[in-house]
Amino acid sequence: MTSFKRDFKFNNNIKENISKNIKKYRLLSGITQEQLALDVGKSYDFIRRLEFKKGEIGCSIDTLYKISVVLNTRIDKFFE
Repeated sequence: MTSFKRDFKFNNNIKENISKNIKKYRLLSGITQEQLALDVGKSYDFIRRLEFKKGEIGCSIDTLYKISVVLNTRIDKFFE
């Protein structure tokens, strides 16, 4: 069987997009960083750095799922 390298365009800034979109949907929901942190079981500092560092830190899929539930936002919206 012959295989070949396929060419895909990957977004190198995906963590930055996720970070910006978390902040965007949090603000649209009228929820503070402190409240989001409490609701998802993370520290305020974690949420602050997640939004402020714009992709320098990431989060697990579990945490991203919890954030989407708290913000009542489909998880795919964070990747746009």
